[in-house]
Amino acid sequence: MEPDVVEIAPPLFPSGSRTRKPRKAGIPEVIDVEHYEFRNGGLVSNNNNANLVDKKNKGKSIQDGSLYDHLADEEVVMSTTQPWGFPSSSSKRSRRSSSASSSRPRAAVEVAVSSAQANFLSDFKRFDTVDNFSKHHYASQGNASKQHSRTWVKKIQADWKILENDLPETISVRACESRMDLMRAVIVGAEGTPYHEGLFFFDIHFPDTYPSVPPMVHYHSGGLRINPNLYNCGKVCLSLLGTWNGNAREKWLPQESTMLQLLVSIQALILNQKPYFNEPAYGRTKGTPSGEAHSKFYSENVYVLSLRTMVYSMRKPPKHFEEFVRSHYFERAHDIVRASNAYIDGAPVGSIVKGGVQDIEESSESGSMKFRTEVATFMKTVVEELVKLGVKELEDKLKPPPNAEGSNKSNCKRSLSSR
Repeated sequence: MEPDVVEIAPPLFPSGSRTRKPRKAGIPEVIDVEHYEFRNGGLVSNNNNANLVDKKNKGKSIQDGSLYDHLADEEVVMSTTQPWGFPSSSSKRSRRSSSASSSRPRAAVEVAVSSAQANFLSDFKRFDTVDNFSKHHYASQGNASKQHSRTWVKKIQADWKILENDLPETISVRACESRMDLMRAVIVGAEGTPYHEGLFFFDIHFPDTYPSVPPMVHYHSGGLRINPNLYNCGKVCLSLLGTWNGNAREKWLPQESTMLQLLVSIQALILNQKPYFNEPAYGRTKGTPSGEAHSKFYSENVYVLSLRTMVYSMRKPPKHFEEFVRSHYFERAHDIVRASNAYIDGAPVGSIVKGGVQDIEESSESGSMKFRTEVATFMKTVVEELVKLGVKELEDKLKPPPNAEGSNKSNCKRSLSSR
């Protein structure tokens, strides 16, 4: 298989590059879930000797080992005057005070609706079985009456059990009782990446020769190429799936590999902080001024495509996840808007964590004006979809794109906070 080519039109970049403070943790090429614990929906290594990802696997590494790091001791406080009319995380107290002037009946209704959505997500099982999957990508590759070997059935049942017990909060799975060869998973984009708050869906099929061969995986792309490893046709490029080259330990091992390992690998190795370097041709430029500049441009484009993916999912939620999609975006609506506000104000893409901006080098540049304008422009469509979900308070908060002459500097300011 020839290396993927990421079609990027290189812009003119300033000579300085944006770099993040190096992290110490690393994640191996193929995730060994027994050596990791899940914390806040992320992966935290408890193996001090964990090695970084092998460069042959399309560079699918946790860049600088920082994808799932905790929020740094230093946080950025955003300006309280935000586009879209939302205060930053630093002004939550003033927002609560001002909300006291609103009528009590309206506040009571808003709390009740919000609680209903939050309760649904809280009660939503990360793993469950469903009756049918008629709209599954691989539905035509089999039928309910098809007979399978005992080895095939036992392996899938074992996978089900592992998923039921060990799925992290950011991954949910639905398996089909009448068609054990079909499965659907959703992965929530991790904070600190250009995919944060997004929902990414994958259809899985277990061939007759499973587990001697890996499962087949199709990404619900909506026609968008958001990653070098996720094609707009739905192809997922990963050594563990046999869709990319890798050494023996990076490929599917029938006696060891599991569906949990596969899903966590997609989340950690593909939907990462700097997806540009997933492409091996560009991976070797990591850390260079040119490479980091192109990575920044690519990630900015990825975030805009991630916003488009949000709209696509809200308009066409996959079967068995309809209410999950609506509830997720209803509950995360304000965070999505605040994150986009921060980007419009100049925060660098992928820097949003816990409602603020994670620590970055003082000399780092802000997001490009093109990116800030595109986010502001497309957020009108995102907000319209969120309003349809019932987040009515967004209805009158639309603002025009930033003024290029008056927005050359980020409105983000640094402040120290103890933890």
